[in-house]
Amino acid sequence: MRLVAEPITEAAFAPFGQLLALPTEAGRVDYSAFAENLRPGKASVCFRTSLTAPSSLPLKTRVMERHAFSSQAFLPVDVARYVVMVAPDAADGGPDLSGARLFLVDGRTGINYRAGVWHHPMTVLDRDAVFATVMFNDGGDRDEDWADLPVEVELSL
Repeated sequence: MRLVAEPITEAAFAPFGQLLALPTEAGRVDYSAFAENLRPGKASVCFRTSLTAPSSLPLKTRVMERHAFSSQAFLPVDVARYVVMVAPDAADGGPDLSGARLFLVDGRTGINYRAGVWHHPMTVLDRDAVFATVMFNDGGDRDEDWADLPVEVELSL
């Protein structure tokens, strides 16, 4: 299976989450309304930064992940371009590859995956990238779900 990256837009990404645009003028942008914690009990806010090495496309993968009870926001700190692969749920609870999409994102746009959205681990292009990430964790085994894909998926520009 092959996915070709399309430019990300708010409308195209809406079934999977929200875009987080960095401000272009003085002031604050509040994205608190996008934070989802669907656990019935208490969960801690996980706020961290990460450095991700670049990948070359095409890239072949057979894995996706999701956070069933938490949204997951990635805000670029020092980023060039990156791609995000997303998929809706299949009837069996895994990712539905027939609805999978690959988006190309510029380094001034962040993303917030809705709780339960299947996505490929962060794939950055061009150079090392630093993101700030915000999500909720409770330390349980459902903080992160992984799925082995039934077919190899090639991500390309």
